Amino acid sequence: MHALIASPFLGEHLVVRPGREQGIRISARRFRVLADDTAHNRPVPEWLVESAGRAWDIALGDAALADTVLIRKPAELGYARASWEINKGCDYDCEHCYLGLKRFEGLSWEGKMTLLEVMRDAGVLWLQITGGEPLIDAHFPASYEYATSLGMMIAISSNGSQLSKPRILECLTRHKPYRLTLSVYGATAETYEGLTRSRGAFGRFTRGLDAARDAELPVRLNIIVADRNAHELDEMRALADRHGFPHQVYTNMWPTISGGGEPLPTQAADFLRRRRAFTGCNAGHTFFHSDPFGNASICKVGRDPQIDLIAEGANGLRALGGIADGLMLRTGGCSGCAISGTCWTCRPLAKLYQEAKAPLATYCQHREGR
Repeated sequence: MHALIASPFLGEHLVVRPGREQGIRISARRFRVLADDTAHNRPVPEWLVESAGRAWDIALGDAALADTVLIRKPAELGYARASWEINKGCDYDCEHCYLGLKRFEGLSWEGKMTLLEVMRDAGVLWLQITGGEPLIDAHFPASYEYATSLGMMIAISSNGSQLSKPRILECLTRHKPYRLTLSVYGATAETYEGLTRSRGAFGRFTRGLDAARDAELPVRLNIIVADRNAHELDEMRALADRHGFPHQVYTNMWPTISGGGEPLPTQAADFLRRRRAFTGCNAGHTFFHSDPFGNASICKVGRDPQIDLIAEGANGLRALGGIADGLMLRTGGCSGCAISGTCWTCRPLAKLYQEAKAPLATYCQHREGR
């Protein structure tokens, strides 16, 4: 497997190292030289040997460039990032989950390969694999390895319950992701398993944490605060500190992706946070999301309309920017709002709250004046 990837990225060019977050910005001229040197089987240039040594403390020596650096071809489309629900199935049944009904279904292995190739052709360099619980998908190891071989930098979002399994651990240590984000639902078995509604889940999770720490995987923890586990917030933070993992705290729940309000009552009212004003995002323009069937949408929230990437290929994404612009228009309960410039909720998310018949206070900071 290649040690480095050289790739176009949003009008610039990067050299990145699988398993590491930081990259090296290079000029378009140097990128063209790398591509030409690779085609002619020349050695790694001295400037790259020195830059890689400083950035990642690796010695490239005088190896052939083609054996060391994967050169990503420029793509007509500028989709640099994507997320992929490899499967919505999960071994947990969390009552706060925004997916709602979590069916275990999706593409065949051949379909997954096609989807990953479409993502590569669209320009995707940074790919998040999520679920459901991605590590329980039968094709996860093969999908992860194939995405890596195509020159993608992989992040994984998981509950961590499968990390101690040799098959999964070997896969992730052989080719490390640049980030492995694990959710934390409690600091004791009673609380953790009460929230996840999965017997034995806390033991599987803590074994996974230990395995990830021992394998030196790049773990970050998302501490999920709900009404059932808010009393253990300090203990959950201490759990992260004992393992030496950085962490963030999340307290606000979403409606389900179908507009159901079931997750909202699980919130811990005293811990809800006021969000910053929403000023726009790159969803649908330089980023897209794919569901388990290869249907692309602007993001995990704004899922309609969708584009069938298996049928249409990367060219289907040409319509996504217009879809994104349309979804960001104020409609429904937000049409006519005169002070939306400081709203903290994007339109697709506000639409889900409205479909869930959520109280205005849960998604609109201007409730007092309306």
